[in-house]
Amino acid sequence: MTYAAAKDGPPPPGSRGLRVSDRFRSRVPVLPTVLFADASQDYRDMARDALLEGRNATDLRTVAGGPELLAYLARVGASEGAVTPPPSLICIDADLPGEPGGFEVVRTLKADPQLRRIPVVALGADDDPETVAAAYDAGANTYIVKPVTFLALVRLMKVFTAYWLETAELPPDGEAA
Repeated sequence: MTYAAAKDGPPPPGSRGLRVSDRFRSRVPVLPTVLFADASQDYRDMARDALLEGRNATDLRTVAGGPELLAYLARVGASEGAVTPPPSLICIDADLPGEPGGFEVVRTLKADPQLRRIPVVALGADDDPETVAAAYDAGANTYIVKPVTFLALVRLMKVFTAYWLETAELPPDGEAA
């Protein structure tokens, strides 16, 4: 049986406890990263502004297409020391260009043991039952009709970041299924 080391009292019996340096080490909080994939620079900018307006402490990274999304996740082309944090949540436009693009990039993500547990929110243009079914068949965790107004996007960003990043229990980073 293992004991947790007490931080504000004597160490548990049989434990040496924390070193002084461990007790006073300051840690920089790590913000959850949202990777937002959409072909439109205007919509990516609007998503960034909506996230800031919603007052969520989140690091938003954006990409314009399927290949760029996969390159980000593989850290292709990242220079030594480049900051490319792994995303806690991925938002993908259902009509994302590239090869793979759209729901095919969702299938690619969900087929990769290192990426499949990252929640994927698919944003589509309509609520057509066939489109919704295609999103879930591809492996999307959620399908949402893409908001067209800024206020609707602010509300959406608040809701899904609160759910996926604050409420839902997600597996630890780097844990493959």
